[in-house]
Amino acid sequence: MGYTPFSGVSLGIDGNFYGTTRSGGTFNWGTIFRVTSSGTLATLYNFGTCKSPCVDGFIPSSPPVQGTDGNFYGTTPHSGDGTADGIAYQITSAGKYKVLHVFSLSSGGYTPNAPFVQGTDGSFYGTTTLGGKSLSSNCVAAFSSFSCGTIFKMSTTGHVTFLHEFVQTDGAGPIGPVTQASDGNFYGTTSEGGTSKLGVVFKMTSTGALTVLHSFTGSDGQNPDAGLVQASDGNFYGSTPKGGTLGFGTIFKVTSAGAFSVLYNFDKTNGATPEVTMVQHTNGILYGDTDNGDAQGGGVFYSLNVGAPPFIRLQNSSGKVGSTVNILGQDFTGATAVSFGGVNATSFTISSDTYLTAKVPVGAKTGTVTVVGPSGSLNSHQPAIQSDANNQ
Repeated sequence: MGYTPFSGVSLGIDGNFYGTTRSGGTFNWGTIFRVTSSGTLATLYNFGTCKSPCVDGFIPSSPPVQGTDGNFYGTTPHSGDGTADGIAYQITSAGKYKVLHVFSLSSGGYTPNAPFVQGTDGSFYGTTTLGGKSLSSNCVAAFSSFSCGTIFKMSTTGHVTFLHEFVQTDGAGPIGPVTQASDGNFYGTTSEGGTSKLGVVFKMTSTGALTVLHSFTGSDGQNPDAGLVQASDGNFYGSTPKGGTLGFGTIFKVTSAGAFSVLYNFDKTNGATPEVTMVQHTNGILYGDTDNGDAQGGGVFYSLNVGAPPFIRLQNSSGKVGSTVNILGQDFTGATAVSFGGVNATSFTISSDTYLTAKVPVGAKTGTVTVVGPSGSLNSHQPAIQSDANNQ
């Protein structure tokens, strides 16, 4: 069945959760699994099924994410047979598996650890912790023998383009994912590099032009290995597992222009060593967890209210005219309208106070999705749905 789940899970449009384990399965190389909300688990794929000379995947560190085509896409940081350093794969909800790309030192970047994010252009964007064609002697700590990592994009057929190669001064060793913001740019962190060699927060355009927004100094946190979340107030929030005034990590806020502030210093009593990307509930509150730091020596699950407004979240962020879009939120009971870029849906179904479905209307435009409920309008703040003009 698999064991040692490390990655968290992603929510499919079928309502099931999809994730990976780093160990177990038929060959003890890890698995990809599906689990229902009631806890029924099915193994979709056992890594190691493909034997050398073919490349398969090994010890996945992140969950697969569902693309707009309905398939799931993911990475593993190792190939398992020693011939490559990571792969990107595609798998269907029924378990049909295919390797799309093989990463290696000679290919540019390698050792992908983070989950993909699908951009508004349909490509998948990700990071490799190591690699880059220009080897840099400036990379520090664990990266001293290698180059500093990359950001890349991949098509649904597996064509990979490396957009940026880190060179230590602008960051090194990205472990977390990138996120595409409402301005179309991609934001993320690196675990090393920057002015103090303790990691950075960066912004990158879709063509690979990168700007360092903040270099960590230690007192404000250090060595971030989680990604960022753009909240409904437009700001970005993240955490560091080390540093801060108490040495146990921080929660921080940064704007798209680079204005940075520490919001919380972990104290080892109310949490320490946060290493996962925070999520924002549709009520506006941020949630996350820490590796350790409670009274018993374990971790904590925490919330942080930054005053961000409530919003709606699109479970599938793209769809053709007539397709069904799943929308998560709150106070949906009694909703009177759903619109896509200002065009009202002619059909929507309220399943609960926090969940409804709507069909993409003819003439739908790229833009904000809005649900008009009894307490007012709620808007999406993620990249909006792009309808397929050829299907209108």
